[in-house]
Amino acid sequence: MKKVSQPVSNRFCPQCLYMYGTYKADGRANFGLFTWATYCADQGFRFVACIGEDKLTRDRIRATGRFSASVVSEKLLSGADFCGNNSGYKVDKSEYIESVRGELLDVPIPVLSPWSYELEVDKTLRLDDRGDSEIYICKIRNVLCDEELADSSLKFGELLKIAAPVVSVCNSYFRLDPNSLGNWGDWKDGLSKIK
Repeated sequence: MKKVSQPVSNRFCPQCLYMYGTYKADGRANFGLFTWATYCADQGFRFVACIGEDKLTRDRIRATGRFSASVVSEKLLSGADFCGNNSGYKVDKSEYIESVRGELLDVPIPVLSPWSYELEVDKTLRLDDRGDSEIYICKIRNVLCDEELADSSLKFGELLKIAAPVVSVCNSYFRLDPNSLGNWGDWKDGLSKIK
């Protein structure tokens, strides 16, 4: 098949949606919607998050050094979209997203999220001279999940059906297909030429 050049974009960079949770100085919960997240290994797993513009979430992470990152499920999507499209400087998001406090850190956890990380910023990397864009490499202090996701007898595809996480690509939201295509290493012993 012929290849053609395209403009630079994130069009084929599907990413899991996360709500980052912080507390405002007055103690009310604030949430933002983000996709720029991954993990790295540095003496154990670390959560890596990026915020690329002025946001109350970024201000509060800078002030406290901690936040939650909660997987957005289909049940949580409308609330997450609302939070991602309304400024925390102008809207009290705690009125729209029911939350509880983290178990180890003082961070808000959305009740409808199936899986949440309680994070402590370990390193901050500034990406521009203005200080607008920052990457946070975080210690994962605790993981909270819905009880049914802790069932080790279930295959991961079944857990995906239960959690129903949402991914985003090209300004749209999509379900994850829980049907496995294989596991890492399934083709390690060779294969015929792929055409």
